[in-house]
Amino acid sequence: MKILVTGGCGFIGSNFIRHILKCHPDYFLINVDKLTYAGNLENLSDLSDSPRYRFIRGDIADAPRIEELVSQGVETIVNFAAESHVDRSIEDPGAFMKTNVFGTFVLLEAMRKVFQKRQIRFLHISTDEVYGSLGESGAFTETTPLAPNSPYSASKTAADMLVRAYHHTYGLPALVTRCSNNYGPYQFPEKLIPLMISNALEDKELPIYGDGMNVRDWIYVEDHCRALDVVLHRGKEGEVYNVGGRSEKPNITVAKTILDRLGKPHSLIRYVADRPGHDRRYAIDFSKIERELGWKPSVSFEEGIRLTIEWYQAHREWWKKIKTGDYLDYYNRMYKDR
Repeated sequence: MKILVTGGCGFIGSNFIRHILKCHPDYFLINVDKLTYAGNLENLSDLSDSPRYRFIRGDIADAPRIEELVSQGVETIVNFAAESHVDRSIEDPGAFMKTNVFGTFVLLEAMRKVFQKRQIRFLHISTDEVYGSLGESGAFTETTPLAPNSPYSASKTAADMLVRAYHHTYGLPALVTRCSNNYGPYQFPEKLIPLMISNALEDKELPIYGDGMNVRDWIYVEDHCRALDVVLHRGKEGEVYNVGGRSEKPNITVAKTILDRLGKPHSLIRYVADRPGHDRRYAIDFSKIERELGWKPSVSFEEGIRLTIEWYQAHREWWKKIKTGDYLDYYNRMYKDR
């Protein structure tokens, strides 16, 4: 199978590429990535000589380029390409609309021009943030009304609706997955877990929004990649599949767990002013994918966080290079004097 992966140099995309190449030895992958701040060629540098992998620097909003690539015998498109950080979407929502909404439209249009001539499938990677915020109980299901609360989640919701519309209007064989918070190797250090780990390793303060009781469901990235593999090959076209880790944790618990594992004091935690529109709780009901496709998470949070900490300890050079320059300026703007 020939797969076009968009945004494959990012955190989840790079882990997915490794998973597919390992589990499907007859597959060929083309990775298109714009290499914005969170896209890192080093994430896949060891695959540069692989005969089954090709990297192309490109923007999914570049319609002629995308149409050219899709016309070259691509059988599946897996769309990871997205601006994905809520804080950044509050600062600059325009970039999120261009990539997440218009970029998805470009991919769907390119697919629409070829799918009646040959078999092709579209897997769109979304997020549980499209559902909005939960109370103290309950969980998001695939039928939960969409209620995004940030420019980021609004842009992902719009993209989801485009995928739905193209399936129902044009018959495009498309699927959507919505996953809870991922963590693991190669995650950009602005996100909670890698930020907590890298700061703790450098004995720097760990900034926690508000009272730290915002709850997220956490899933180890390899479990997510297994779920995407299953949906890609066995999912029903036109369907949405929730993917979760069954590991709900308040942010403050995550931070303290990391400090305890590293033998660092809780005094490194610093509470900062909450961000605008900060959703209080997410929880995923993934019984549909469990029931229909036989997938469930296999890595507990305790095991996953141990593996993740060990990876960041062993790859200090990787994240130290990232936590300089533009990222450092951004970090200082977000957390200074709050």
